[in-house]
Amino acid sequence: MLLLIFEGLLIGCLLGLTGAGGGILAVPALMASQNWTVALAAPVGLLAITLAAFIGVIQGLINKTIRYKAAIWIAIVSIPFAKYGIFLAQIITPVWLTLIFSLVMLYVAYRTFFAQMAELNDAPCQISQETGKFIWNIKTASILGGIGIIAGLLTGVLGVGGGFVIVPALRKVSNLNIKSIIATSLMVIFCIGSVSILINILNGFQYPKEISLIFITSCVIGLLIGRVIINYISIKLVKNIFASLIIIVSFSLIYSVLDELNVL
Repeated sequence: MLLLIFEGLLIGCLLGLTGAGGGILAVPALMASQNWTVALAAPVGLLAITLAAFIGVIQGLINKTIRYKAAIWIAIVSIPFAKYGIFLAQIITPVWLTLIFSLVMLYVAYRTFFAQMAELNDAPCQISQETGKFIWNIKTASILGGIGIIAGLLTGVLGVGGGFVIVPALRKVSNLNIKSIIATSLMVIFCIGSVSILINILNGFQYPKEISLIFITSCVIGLLIGRVIINYISIKLVKNIFASLIIIVSFSLIYSVLDELNVL
């Protein structure tokens, strides 16, 4: 139980610091500590990350750092694809689902290490320097919608919040400042996650109450801690630690898959 609490605190803290990373680590963490498959761990991890993200959304709205129009647009596009993702997760065998998850994690680690923020004048999705808000046009709407499609599919298939896609993508395509990117990502995670949770419930998924409650509480506390210390720690350091953790976890999962397939 102490391991579960520690996992929740760590994952929530990463979510608060980066606006990403919580979901993609929550699933393998639950798989390891509870001996669950991806199909069982994903809904519980998503529930915890979604509720923790809600706390970050409230803070972002109070601080006026959320670009809520962009978050709502990304979420609207994402939601239908999250439903298709959930359907795919139900027909893919656990071993291959774990392998897919591991490969996605490696890609995320690569992007985390090497992704750069868009230049002020070269970003395809421009931010008004007067208002700090997106300048909306067809190009901006299309690019943000594309981010939503990818985030929605991965949310449904892998049970992750999508922040690990949204944050680096917004850094790449916009000149939005990092605090607004994190806050906006948390709002998208909350919107997409809420719908995915509802779909899971309608599909008859039974959440293990005690484990879910402990994990959710730990994630929320961790997020609050992360939101406090974000002002005292280098974002680059957090990114590097996060990417390193992802690489370690992904190789561990790949090893378990190869062992199960009798390749080793």
